[in-house]
Amino acid sequence: MNSAMHPSFYRAFEDRYRGSRETITGRLRAYQPFVAPLLDDGPAAALDLGCGRGEWLELLGEYGLAARGIDLDDGMLAACRERGLQVETQDALAALRAAPDNSLALVSAFHLVEHIPFDMVRELIAEALRALRPGGLLILETPNPENLVVGASSFYMDPSHLRPIPPLLLAFAAEHAGFARHKIVRLQEEAQLHTDARIGMINVLEGPSPDYSVVAQKAAPDEEMAALDAAFATDYGIALAPLAQRYDLQLAKENGELHRALGRHAERLAEQQVQTRAEHADSAQRLQQLEQRLNETQHHLHQASLLLQQTTQKADAMGRLANELLASTSWRITAPLRAAVTFAHRVRGWGKRKVRGAVLAGGRWVLRHPRIKRVLRAVLTALAPRLQARLMRSMLQASAVTPVPLRQDDAPGQLSPRATRAYHELTRAAQQAASKE
Repeated sequence: MNSAMHPSFYRAFEDRYRGSRETITGRLRAYQPFVAPLLDDGPAAALDLGCGRGEWLELLGEYGLAARGIDLDDGMLAACRERGLQVETQDALAALRAAPDNSLALVSAFHLVEHIPFDMVRELIAEALRALRPGGLLILETPNPENLVVGASSFYMDPSHLRPIPPLLLAFAAEHAGFARHKIVRLQEEAQLHTDARIGMINVLEGPSPDYSVVAQKAAPDEEMAALDAAFATDYGIALAPLAQRYDLQLAKENGELHRALGRHAERLAEQQVQTRAEHADSAQRLQQLEQRLNETQHHLHQASLLLQQTTQKADAMGRLANELLASTSWRITAPLRAAVTFAHRVRGWGKRKVRGAVLAGGRWVLRHPRIKRVLRAVLTALAPRLQARLMRSMLQASAVTPVPLRQDDAPGQLSPRATRAYHELTRAAQQAASKE
């Protein structure tokens, strides 16, 4: 660690932002598949560079390794000494240089390499390769700049950080130094990102594993290397590229579903538009018909109004004429004459009916006596042929069936009022003609 920073400040900073001892210990258990096989060949020694509060040292002791911690910050080492852990206040690289060749089963440095220049990182890797026994492991953990929030923001929360190191760069440095194999182990991502749950842009920005480590193994006989094959074959954590691709695929799928839904909606709208246009055309046609009927009705009303006006005018004129006639002097003077004429017509009609009855009775008597009939016909033919013809017509009319008087309600029921009135007038005229004869 950087010795220029006041010890109490850095310890307080670690307590605030790194997490509790229990949280850190839980995260470090992710390395158990790599560390446990190191004890297969007997006791194993471990050197932890930049040991800080000692969580990793405690866990290594739990696994059975003889672990020693190195740090320049006595404030951090105080927590280790309180727990009886084996630690020294010393420069990490100097302590590694002092380690004998092939003497260590494990060299680890958690969140150290981001505090030192990269040339020192390369030297640390080379010294670790020298000090490790065959099959030994180097673990270098550091913040992961694939997590864009980490690389652009939270990395700089620690004022002693220099610059983030990309995973591929640190892995290449271990490979270039001569390690037989290496694995990038991404750590501390959200568990829900391993499910099929929908992700958003914020998950792409801050979802990739916020920390990673390069675990490198020194060459050893195949049987020793085989003990860690499973650990090196496993994939760990979430990188930026797969998460971004997952988001793109999800977005493309959602856009496709949206476009299909919009297409279906557009089809429904088109169908509704066609239906609406048809209904509009039908409504327009019906409206046109109604307007035509309205115009015809208005025309008929106008004609009826004119006819009513003319009829009213004629009725008024006839009324005035009748009033003038009734009020005239001539009408009053001729009143006795009209009464006399009416009486004469009535008397004449009565006389004609009496005479006619007598003639018809005499005629019927003559018809019952053939000899008298022949004599009377010969006389009338010679002396009064016109009288003979009139008597014959009267006898024929009398011998015919007397017409049955028609009542007003006998008129056909399908006639219009005007035709009904004409029918009744004709009936009355026929009855009057029959009565006169």
